[in-house]
Amino acid sequence: MEMVLKKSNSKSILSAKFLANLAMLVTVTLWGMSFVSIKLAVSEIPPVTLALLRFLIASTILFLILKKVEPTAKLQRCDVKKMMLAGFLGITLYFFFENTGVRLTTASSASLITSIIPIIAITMDIIVFKTKVPLIQIIGILVAMCGAYLSITANGQINFSSETFIGNLYVVGAMLSWTGYTLLNKSFKGKYSGLFLTTYQTLFGTLFLLPLSFFEHNQWHVFSLHALGHILYLAICCSALGYFLYIYALSNLDVTITTLYLNLMSIVGVIGGCFILSETVFPAQLLGGIMIIISIVMINFAASKKKMFVLPLEQ
Repeated sequence: MEMVLKKSNSKSILSAKFLANLAMLVTVTLWGMSFVSIKLAVSEIPPVTLALLRFLIASTILFLILKKVEPTAKLQRCDVKKMMLAGFLGITLYFFFENTGVRLTTASSASLITSIIPIIAITMDIIVFKTKVPLIQIIGILVAMCGAYLSITANGQINFSSETFIGNLYVVGAMLSWTGYTLLNKSFKGKYSGLFLTTYQTLFGTLFLLPLSFFEHNQWHVFSLHALGHILYLAICCSALGYFLYIYALSNLDVTITTLYLNLMSIVGVIGGCFILSETVFPAQLLGGIMIIISIVMINFAASKKKMFVLPLEQ
């Protein structure tokens, strides 16, 4: 009887691991393709307005689920200002920069640049919290910086007047705002669930998007069903479904494994940009992307011993 139970438990663990890995593959595919979806949507809808429409839907879905799953959960008064700031950094500012950047640059470039977020987060952790890091992480950061330079400049040369370069800088701005969001969320560790944090920060971020969207009122017009499809994809598949699949995977897989999976987002974004948008990716950009991924593998190898964790981009 005991042997049967052990075999049954072993099978259930393997099944959970398989489903968790499958969930991560679906998640990185959904999030990686978000760059393509944003690129197509911003051709009809202004960047901030797109973010507002997306998160009006996403925040409604998340709030309804939160009330069903955690009906008694409440935001403490002492955390309101910090939660609002986190929403501003992680939703309002991040998606203003990202949507504007993707409008100017290519989906492929944007997806490659976003892969540097763990590098920026660890660097800021060193600067702000004086965190001591091993030599392998320092080497990884330096390699990633070289890779980021190649990804941002596209051909290894800086052209300040280039629309693509300016768009890439906007995407870097998005990475910096997400880093601030990640560091700020450290103060909430163990206090609220991931669902609670995501829901309230999305709600606050959406509220901040409302007044900002009025600056784009002269660009408002009736958009196509095609654009509506992209809004629904970004809201439902990326911001809601992708988040829950990620949380499920995180509960069954090691953080290091899920973080390595997230590196595939840039690859999915590049493939989507090339095949769907017919974008050109320079060899220097591909080299930069490979350098960034290698550096993140190096950093995660060292970080796994310290259980370091960077919040994933909420695509």
